[in-house]
Amino acid sequence: METAEVIKSVAKVSDFNTAYDFEVYDIEGTIDAFVKYRPLMFATIGIYLFLVYFGQKWMESRPAFKLTTPLFFWNMGLGIFSIVATIRGFPELFYVLRQPEGLYLSTCSTLPNNYATSFWALMFALSKFVELGDTAFIVLRKQKLIVLHWFHHVATLLMCWYGFEFYDTFGRYFIINTFVHSIMYPYYALKAVKVKIPKRASKAITRIQILQMFAGLYVNFYGFYYLASGRPCQRDMRQVYLSGVVIFIFVVLFINFYKQSYSRQNQKKVKSP
Repeated sequence: METAEVIKSVAKVSDFNTAYDFEVYDIEGTIDAFVKYRPLMFATIGIYLFLVYFGQKWMESRPAFKLTTPLFFWNMGLGIFSIVATIRGFPELFYVLRQPEGLYLSTCSTLPNNYATSFWALMFALSKFVELGDTAFIVLRKQKLIVLHWFHHVATLLMCWYGFEFYDTFGRYFIINTFVHSIMYPYYALKAVKVKIPKRASKAITRIQILQMFAGLYVNFYGFYYLASGRPCQRDMRQVYLSGVVIFIFVVLFINFYKQSYSRQNQKKVKSP
């Protein structure tokens, strides 16, 4: 089924969810805008990397900013967004997975699709621009900036942008990431205001992040498997390859981060991405 036909079948009222009026939007027009403004996404990544490098240079001779209150509200805002997105996106994925061959349908069939899921998948993709601001707090507070952090932000933005361009069925799994963020960002908010939280909480969050990556690899592999076997699958192989490579690199980087942060030989405090 072509993307245009799929879009016409997106429902406001489904067996599993009902979209609010503000969640009903022009999906086709938005996809066209993503294609048209793709250079903006690349320009943003370029500017981001430029600021990351020269921002650290600029801060070398300057005292660190505290930014306690802004950091609290920044993280809490992203946490609230993640909670809402998870709540709105969960019903569709749960419903589809409960059907016969649920994994196949959730991976390869865009339908059923509710406007609520589609809208929050769009917000999720756009939120990756906002999350670039996480790095500004690290740079301005002169914390250690690890490769995992900036690579994670750049690669996730790239993957989510193309995912929405293709209106990828993998996109309905965005709630795995927002669920993790609904825990992670409030945790950072509390840490910003010096709330004492056991270190095992940070360790648990990193474990959840690693599990998230393995789940992403698992689902993406099945998309590749169905496409390679010739079974009908509404995924673009280019996006399957991109997602597979990016998520695999994430797995390697996150496991390395976990070992460096929580091994007995290295107990340095490093901010998780």
